[in-house]
Amino acid sequence: MNTDPATAADRELEIIAQAQQGDRRAFGELVRRHRKGVVNVVYRLCGNANLAEDAAQEAFIRAWQHLPSYRPRSPFRNWVYRIATNAARDVLRRERETVDVDAISVPASNGNPEAALETTERSRTVQQAVLALPPASREVLVLREYENLSYQEIADTLNIPIGTVMSRLNYARGKLRQSLAPYFQEEL
Repeated sequence: MNTDPATAADRELEIIAQAQQGDRRAFGELVRRHRKGVVNVVYRLCGNANLAEDAAQEAFIRAWQHLPSYRPRSPFRNWVYRIATNAARDVLRRERETVDVDAISVPASNGNPEAALETTERSRTVQQAVLALPPASREVLVLREYENLSYQEIADTLNIPIGTVMSRLNYARGKLRQSLAPYFQEEL
């Protein structure tokens, strides 16, 4: 089986072309390929699994509606992530709720209840710090740190200059360091 990246990219372009012609199965394949990443992005932006599912569903509906206008100048993933970040913003705007950090689940650490509790508390603290960032900074941070997009991919995804990506990321990391410093000082 050939797993050459060029071949995979060519195959995705074929699937996109089929979906643009109205082939729902082809679009279903695109959803299958990108659903996990889209859900991860919107979850990291809104911090609530239910809101993430709603935003991801909204993102794919919008992607289907706007698919005829997609041009493969940038990867499909970047295009759908842009739609997903906008959907997450819209869902958050509609909800205007406080994030329920109690709903965040973290896997237990080898059956050790203390370690599991510590891991859960650390995850909640980091999640709260990320969610406290301004939305523009949070988006850049999530795409870089959780989705491993390059600066250029983030710039393309959010339709902002690469310098803005770097400054927002620097700001986000500084704010996280500042807000998490007391927590990590206790561990030293």
